Amino acid sequence: MTKVGFCGISGSGMSSLAQILKLSGYEVCGSDRNFDLGRDLATKEKMQKMGISIYPQDGSWIDSDLKWLCASTAVEDTIPDVKAAKEKNVPIITRPQLLADTFHSYHYGIAVGGTSGKTTTTAMIGYILDKAGKKPCMINGGLLRDYEGISAIPNIIYNKGDICVVEADESNGSIDLYNPYIALITNISADHKSLEELSFLFQNFANRTQKSVIINDDYELCRNLKINKPVLTFSTQNPKADFCAYNITPLAHGTQYDFDGKTYTLNLIGEFNIANALAAIAACAEMGLDRHTAAEILQGFHGTKRRLEVIGQRNNITVIDDFAHNPDKIKASITALRRYNGRLIVMFQPHGFAPMRSLGKEIMSEFTHNMNDEDILIMPEIFFVGGTVAKDISSKNLIDYAVEQGKNNAFFVPDKASAMEKILQFAQSGDRIVIMGARDNSLTDFCRQILEKL
Repeated sequence: MTKVGFCGISGSGMSSLAQILKLSGYEVCGSDRNFDLGRDLATKEKMQKMGISIYPQDGSWIDSDLKWLCASTAVEDTIPDVKAAKEKNVPIITRPQLLADTFHSYHYGIAVGGTSGKTTTTAMIGYILDKAGKKPCMINGGLLRDYEGISAIPNIIYNKGDICVVEADESNGSIDLYNPYIALITNISADHKSLEELSFLFQNFANRTQKSVIINDDYELCRNLKINKPVLTFSTQNPKADFCAYNITPLAHGTQYDFDGKTYTLNLIGEFNIANALAAIAACAEMGLDRHTAAEILQGFHGTKRRLEVIGQRNNITVIDDFAHNPDKIKASITALRRYNGRLIVMFQPHGFAPMRSLGKEIMSEFTHNMNDEDILIMPEIFFVGGTVAKDISSKNLIDYAVEQGKNNAFFVPDKASAMEKILQFAQSGDRIVIMGARDNSLTDFCRQILEKL
């Protein structure tokens, strides 16, 4: 049995690949500094029950019998596992390389790109194809609510078929590694790279596609791409698009929309999720599935974890967990939530000092422009898990900017514990408490702790 290793195995992207390799017959082992720090222990236990061996991230488990060590892009060369692998001549591959190799081992590859919506759209495509009996393999960055208990960590759908569906990440440039059968671009907006860089990446991504490209007609930068392959469009605004939704109506626990003369419901809120649904329906239609069959199947989809996920309600106060972390995602989430009654108390935990230097003011502008005067914004310090980085910006700088922009109910706190005190101090009947942020796997538990204390 071929033995492979993962350094940084706890991350959503790494854990999905580790599971796929294990289910494909490999001997899988790995480490993660979060485990060593006592974090993500439920993930560790699930992996061990699956037969994946977990070791301390001290280099001791690295041996020459490893075929390769897959290292997360967030892992530095100074990490003992990486140093040990180099000393013992164990090949080191990156997660994007491994994902691309896995993707290309399937005959039909659907790659979902875009600066927002990739995770949900990828999950939708996998769900539709799976329920339609197409036997897809889907590898995702988010946890699928409909597959909890089916896979150890529900960020995969594993079938031994000939279709693979993945997220194609533009943030680290790894989108360049994909030559998909079908390419999907959910949108193009400000994120980790400049708009010029993003347009260049998505242009090349589209032109490497074998069959067709699906784009969001509601984004000018998508429309401006010069694509040399057949193009399908989806839209919530342009009735001339190939896949268009209209009469979009908020429901108590989802959204209703009309599509091709029929009415459907989605168990998710927000017009942006209707756009994601159209994109997924279009991709499945390109794989030969009837578009209305795809829309009907999607009515049973319950989304991915941490995407405007309602954790619970107590004393008429709702606690919501959300992954939003860039300007477009934050705007989409706040806009969707504002379609419903109730004040918003948002705790946003930013991650990464470099992203906050480049996008911090734009993120704050989305909060100030889309939240009401009575809504409350609370920000703990920037999330940091270690490594060498210039800590030359603080959440306090961002809150100060928000206040300058007219957002008076904006507060800086040093940490999540202080944020919880502030949230509980403000919370009253009818409020929606929204915990926003990425990279920190403890935020869902943080939501549950708030719910318990209300």
